[in-house]
Amino acid sequence: MEAFLVSTGVVALAEIGDKTQLLALLLAARYRQPVPVLLGILVATIANHALAGIVGALAADLIGGDWLRWAVGLSFLAVAAWMLVPDKLDDEETPRFRGRGAFLATLISMFLVEMGDKTQIATVVLAARFESLVAVIAGTTAGMMIANTPAVLLGEAAARHVPLKLVHGAAAAIFAVIGITVLLGFDGLT
Repeated sequence: MEAFLVSTGVVALAEIGDKTQLLALLLAARYRQPVPVLLGILVATIANHALAGIVGALAADLIGGDWLRWAVGLSFLAVAAWMLVPDKLDDEETPRFRGRGAFLATLISMFLVEMGDKTQIATVVLAARFESLVAVIAGTTAGMMIANTPAVLLGEAAARHVPLKLVHGAAAAIFAVIGITVLLGFDGLT
C-alpha cells in the first residue's frame, strides 16, 4: 500500500503544470470530448509507466545493495531539483494528428510526450525503490489521472488558479525527503 500511496502522491503533485498536463488541456480544448481524451490519457499512461516501471525493477535487480541505494537516493534528489524547473509545451513537441479521433490522438501524443518526462523518470525511480511493481504503476497512473482529469474537465480556468510554484515546491520537497531517507538507509533498501 505504501508503494501505491507514495507513487500516487508524488506523481499527482509532479504532474501539475507539467508539459503532459498542458497537452491534456490542449487536447481537451481541441476535441471537446472529455471521455475519449481521458481514456487516451489513461491507456497511454498505463503503457508508458509499465515500461518505465519494468526498467526500474530491472535496474533494481541488476544493481542491488548499496549501489542501488545510492542510485535511487540520488535519482530522487535529481527529480526533486528537476521539479523546480517549470515546463512548457513547445510547438515542435505537440504532435499533429489531423483526421484522427480524440482517443487515438490523445493516446499517441500523450505516450510520446511522456517519454523522458519527470513523471516517467519518477516511475523508474519508484519502481527501483519499491518491490511492488504493480502498486507503483497503479499509483503513478492514478497520480496522472488525479492531476489530468480536472485539467480536461475544467480546462484552463482551473489551471490559472493553481499556485504552480507552491505545488512544484511541495513535490520537490517530497522527492528530496524520500531521496534523503533512501541515502541514509531508513527505507529498507539496504
